[in-house]
Amino acid sequence: MTRPAPRWLLLSLLAATFPAVCPAGSPPRPPNIVLIVADDLGYADVSFNPRHAREVTTPNLDRLARESVICRQGYVTGHVCSPTRTGLMTGRYQQRLGLYTAGEAGSGVPMKEKIFPQFLKTAGYTSMQIGKWHLGPTPEWSPALRGFDEVFGFLGRGGHDYYDFHDPEHPIYRGTKPVKPEGYLTDLLGDEAVAFIERRKADPFFLYLAFNAVHAPLQAPASEIARFNTGNKDRDTRLAMGKRMDDVIGNVVAKLKREGIWENTVVFFISDNGGPLAQSADNAPLRGGKHSNYEGGVRVPFLVCWPGRLKPGESQSVVSSLDILPTALAAAGLASPDGNLLDGINLLPVLSGRTTASPRNLFWCSGSEDPWWAVRSGDWKLVCERGRIGLFDLSRDVSERDDLAGRMPEKVAELTRLHDGWLAEMASPTKSVGKRFGLEPAGLPPRKTKADRKKKSTPLP
Repeated sequence: MTRPAPRWLLLSLLAATFPAVCPAGSPPRPPNIVLIVADDLGYADVSFNPRHAREVTTPNLDRLARESVICRQGYVTGHVCSPTRTGLMTGRYQQRLGLYTAGEAGSGVPMKEKIFPQFLKTAGYTSMQIGKWHLGPTPEWSPALRGFDEVFGFLGRGGHDYYDFHDPEHPIYRGTKPVKPEGYLTDLLGDEAVAFIERRKADPFFLYLAFNAVHAPLQAPASEIARFNTGNKDRDTRLAMGKRMDDVIGNVVAKLKREGIWENTVVFFISDNGGPLAQSADNAPLRGGKHSNYEGGVRVPFLVCWPGRLKPGESQSVVSSLDILPTALAAAGLASPDGNLLDGINLLPVLSGRTTASPRNLFWCSGSEDPWWAVRSGDWKLVCERGRIGLFDLSRDVSERDDLAGRMPEKVAELTRLHDGWLAEMASPTKSVGKRFGLEPAGLPPRKTKADRKKKSTPLP
């Protein structure tokens, strides 16, 4: 069977035949898409955050930020790693799949679920996954079986040793085969990204560069750690890990520029959740951190860069990691898929200034037992932490210090109903561990009812 020509080639031929269809200077192919995800990065552990501490230094991310739209109200869909990555890869709330916790999502996203690179195939994209996967623990869940043409990374667990690659239970894979590289893992991931760009620069590509930095274990080259002297060894090591990741990101951007494809590349940068306070992360000025639905757990550094198409600057629009997939599809000239519900929106009209962002609702939920959930509607945020309710006006209280729940019971009830309506559309939490090839998990626990939650709900102190 003759393989159909990629969509970008057909568009190029059309442009050559009918020059008026594509104005002079328009790109001859869809843009490359680069999605960079940091792991457990603190909101203020990047120096493009004006509240960063003096010891924080991320000059390459600063340069990228100056060419990007900095989304100051950028969110992820979970306060831990794998649930967020599920939403990111599917463009759907992970709860639609019954995946509420890290244990559920890390045990495997159903193989029947279409993910990011599979959407891009029809436009002729070649895709590579580099680094952390955490969406299935064993080779049956490999990204190499889910639309990625090339893979270099690890599957299970939240973190990985940065130097030891000889653990047979937790190998580094190239494709589906274990390999034993040598070096510092963050550097190795960057080298793979640069090499992929070199190999694939002639055609449109999707690069998913998912660092495990700055996730534990806290490890960095001694020479890098020695550059910091905060009086806190963990803090020094975390900053060194962030600086090394920043160097690697700088190398990737420099490669795109050297190859003359920077102008036709869309770059997204986010963290998968807030930084863990127990490991000396800094999420200032936000409250809380990883494992929390306060802003410090779910609001993250968030950059969108498309040189020549998006004017650099800051945006106060509320955006979500769910929006990255539909935005990438729009940039690639692909329509939103029929029959496959995406919960995110195309950000290009908003970030380009063509339209004004409409108020939107965002939801978080970590399961039915000892419920942790939250909803943001406009400037209002309702947080339920193990049955205790807090209400905050983010337009004047981004640090979530002034709890208005006791003074505004009507608003609490309104937002609770909003969250209950959303939750009713989601699947029940799974209890599966390591289910294979999209087999549906069995033994779903009953979901807590609205009445159950109200029995336990008391204002936060």
